[in-house]
Amino acid sequence: MLEEALWFLLIGVLLMFVALARGPIARLPLTGAMIYLTAGVVVGPGMLGLVRTDLAQHVRTLTVLAEVGLVISLFSVGMHLRVRLREPLWRLPLRLGVLAMAASVVLMFAFGVAMGAATGVALFLAAALAPTDPVLANELRVHEAGDAEPVRFALSGEGGLNDGAAMPFALLGLALCGVHSAGTQDAAAFAAWVAWGIAGALLVGVALATLCVRIVLHLRTRYGEAVGLDGFIAIGLMSVTYGVALLLHAYAFVAVFAAGVALRHAELRATGERRPAETLETVQLGERAEVAKDPQRAHVWLAEGMTGFTLEIERLAECSVLLIIGCVISAHWREMLDLRAVLCALALVFIVRPLAVLAAMMGAKADGPQRLLMAWMGIRGVGAFYYAVWGIDQAGDALRPVLPAALDAIVLSVVLHGATAGYVLERYYRRQEALATSQPQLRAKEALD
Repeated sequence: MLEEALWFLLIGVLLMFVALARGPIARLPLTGAMIYLTAGVVVGPGMLGLVRTDLAQHVRTLTVLAEVGLVISLFSVGMHLRVRLREPLWRLPLRLGVLAMAASVVLMFAFGVAMGAATGVALFLAAALAPTDPVLANELRVHEAGDAEPVRFALSGEGGLNDGAAMPFALLGLALCGVHSAGTQDAAAFAAWVAWGIAGALLVGVALATLCVRIVLHLRTRYGEAVGLDGFIAIGLMSVTYGVALLLHAYAFVAVFAAGVALRHAELRATGERRPAETLETVQLGERAEVAKDPQRAHVWLAEGMTGFTLEIERLAECSVLLIIGCVISAHWREMLDLRAVLCALALVFIVRPLAVLAAMMGAKADGPQRLLMAWMGIRGVGAFYYAVWGIDQAGDALRPVLPAALDAIVLSVVLHGATAGYVLERYYRRQEALATSQPQLRAKEALD
């Protein structure tokens, strides 16, 4: 009974503290992710012992919990990217989420082999450390649907893409460890499987999101039915999308992200360039049901309702998963001090990520400070943890060495990137404002000359 009461007390105090101290936290070199992770370490087996067992012994449960957190986050990120698909701005997240991710895998694989790891273990470790998590540093996320600031858009889109894009490399690593799956028997079959995984995921995500929007809006605008419970619709859509993609052997993480983007794109086509907040700013409390049925505003009401709900449950998922990761760290801190695990994390943050991003951004429409900021802000978190525990679930003790290296990378990234995000972004925004101010003055001067 005492332990149960302490857990309720801990969770309640933690959530209220992060909510009430949001302003001071934003002004300090601190993030909610750092607080959750620290709390997990403190209550874990290595300190207070509120969690007495080693959670890493239950990898199937950990995999499912991390999987749920990723599904929510990917759908939420996709819902925030309100930019037409034909816009060149999409090239930035594609470069980061595909090219930089692949380069990171290659570089980390080479480093792992050089450190003496077996080929399969080195490749799986490289794939596990490749995905980024912009969710863990909200300063890096797009501020609202329609935010087209290049760095925020690129990092948000990258986080949406590379959790799924890392899967082929992870499966190859498993195959080299002796765990074979469909499509890994030969090169031709693998290439076809990868092509279907991507194409199928995009097809499933877009088709189901489009169908969902049409059904809901038809019921609301034609019959005045299905009004409310937008959160249920959001959870239902992301769950159905993930499940169908898994059944069809497509990349389910990509499918969920594509569903979020497609749903937001449907709203953009219906509403136009005007931002959703502007469209709904005059809506009064008693008018909500009527707005949901209004053909002119039903699209934006549905999209914004689902976005707001997924953002809230995403924060709860972040808190829950990071508390769990903290408990695992508390039980495995000795293994995390292994020199090879520490060197992998340091190499990832200080060498591999910057080199991969700078190589992927060659020829891109981004200036030097933007490239450097993207090269530095490659936060690792829930994605790396998911792949680490999923790999152990699939291959057993052969991939146990991946866990301490992944945990080291998460700790280093959450602390280092979280502490520096506010400072580097403030400098970047000041520079952008100075450029925006100076350019009209320069043009006026040139006109006078």
